[in-house]
Amino acid sequence: MQQENNREKTIIKVSVIGILANVFLAGFKAAIGLISNSIAIVLDAVNNLSDALSSVITIIGTKLAGREPDKKHPFGYGRIEYLSSLVIAIIVLYAGLTSFVESFKKIIKPEKPEYTTVSLVIVGVAVLVKIGLGLYVKKTGEKVNSDSLVNSGKDALLDSVISSATLVAALVFTFTGLSLEAYLGAVISVVILKAGFEMLSETISRLIGEPGDVQLIKDIKKTVVSFDEVKGAYDLILHNYGPDTYNGSIHVEVDDKCSITRLDELTRSIMKEVYKKHGVILTAVGVYSINTEDEKVKSLKKEIEEIVLSHEFVKQLHGFFYSKNDNSIRFDVVISFDAPSRQAVFKDIINDLQDKYPDVEFALSMDMDYGEL
Repeated sequence: MQQENNREKTIIKVSVIGILANVFLAGFKAAIGLISNSIAIVLDAVNNLSDALSSVITIIGTKLAGREPDKKHPFGYGRIEYLSSLVIAIIVLYAGLTSFVESFKKIIKPEKPEYTTVSLVIVGVAVLVKIGLGLYVKKTGEKVNSDSLVNSGKDALLDSVISSATLVAALVFTFTGLSLEAYLGAVISVVILKAGFEMLSETISRLIGEPGDVQLIKDIKKTVVSFDEVKGAYDLILHNYGPDTYNGSIHVEVDDKCSITRLDELTRSIMKEVYKKHGVILTAVGVYSINTEDEKVKSLKKEIEEIVLSHEFVKQLHGFFYSKNDNSIRFDVVISFDAPSRQAVFKDIINDLQDKYPDVEFALSMDMDYGEL
């Protein structure tokens, strides 16, 4: 809880700094742009205001996401942070579209700008401020795992590039008389639109559902297999309910001689250890019983593995168990999403096994790659 509070305070503090810096820069740029009749500088000022608004939305989203779980939302409100990131992406897209329209108008009806040395110096200082602000916000966002801050930081760094281009255009006009203002404004708009689409795509992907951080998945599995009775850990599924907030489930392979009482103790210990080390709540630990004593079964498993893994797009099989009582074999097959037809691959595997072992009853399950392979 203390860590969550510190995270929230950090995000809010950085967002407030962003608001103050962007409002300050927007005021100066707007004044310079209007005095010098520069559409590029005016659009740059508008972009600073959109950044300030993004920071306000980040604060609101963070406060709402920090609400305690309740009856209506038992997994908490953490995903609101993704919604705030979505809103920020839409604001960036709107700013880019508006800038493009205004720039196009100026291309059709151009107006010559008038720069002063003071205005150019101020724009140059603004570039340095934006670079510093962007690096600070982005780095902090990555540290506390806040998409909203990371997006704001990326946007600020993008602004520094835009402001630099504006400064170059102003210098070109000052020394050559060639006005690139409107065309530069159009280019700036396209860059902003591109950044907005990328932010939007990343956020929507998170809302739809991603497999989770690969390193986190590996670390959790390493913790699970550290228990002596666990022979393998598979099918780790992580459900994300906001930054650093995961619920999940996993399957483990255990000795077929393991007692129910020990299984109960083992699964509870696994849940406790995973939460302690990784902060992930395992809501379920499924169990695969595997043969561990019969050498003939081990040899049979090796033969079947060779047949199954010989098929293209098969990544793994696990949970293998042979039952002498009814001469049956059961296991899961992980088939890659790259396969043109996962069902066709699965069907070919079953056919090959039945041809090789016509008297054996196979009970196979087609499994998915949840990102850990």
